[in-house]
Amino acid sequence: MPVRSILEELLRGRISLEEAERAIESAQLSLGDRVRFDIFREKRTGFPEAVFAPGKSDEDIVNIVKAVGDVLVTRLPPDRAEGILKELGDIDRRIEYHETARVLAVRSKDPEFIGMIGLLSAGTSDIPVAEEARVVAEESGCEVITAYDVGVAGLHRLMDPLRRMHESEVKAIIVVAGMEGALPSVVAGLVDVPVIGVPTSVGYGVGEGGSVALNSMLQSCSPGIGVVNIDNGFGAAVLAVKILRTCSL
Repeated sequence: MPVRSILEELLRGRISLEEAERAIESAQLSLGDRVRFDIFREKRTGFPEAVFAPGKSDEDIVNIVKAVGDVLVTRLPPDRAEGILKELGDIDRRIEYHETARVLAVRSKDPEFIGMIGLLSAGTSDIPVAEEARVVAEESGCEVITAYDVGVAGLHRLMDPLRRMHESEVKAIIVVAGMEGALPSVVAGLVDVPVIGVPTSVGYGVGEGGSVALNSMLQSCSPGIGVVNIDNGFGAAVLAVKILRTCSL
């Protein structure tokens, strides 16, 4: 039921205040028959609904952005982003496309600062997933300290970034790694904050597709690791944001 209809029912005395509140909290924004946008997800969960670009037409994405307001569009390839940006050229919000992360961010104002997190990638090939996590975290109010290509093939590269993160009092560290996925275990054994492991599909042979990295992180003997799905930089960022918000309570 549209929010306007809910309010009209309330004014006419047909529903109670409590019923109206429940109806509004479960309301959706319908855009034709193809899209039902969950406009109150941020109120329920602390994080707004994002738009996963694959499977949606360019028209769907343009309509969602124009109707909803602030939104993140994930997994949007550069060739599609170009046309969508042209269609959105006249809206009065900040629009920024992050090509490596494949994220389109639309914001009416900068987010309120909530804290600092660390972000590491084991290899250069893991950077696209790490960048997805960085953009989503920053658009949610985090300051992100990054260090890329610091994997276990040269552990000496890891020490300085971890020192900077410790001195900056980060509240969580996202660690992105493919191949054998060993870096989160190493990091978790050195720090006193939650580590969020992100396995990537970077690899070959038995490691192809990311399943080895995923199983390695799940089987880690270092406590304090939470693991998200393969290539899920978005999910890792949302988890880090929720950790920061809990720390501030």
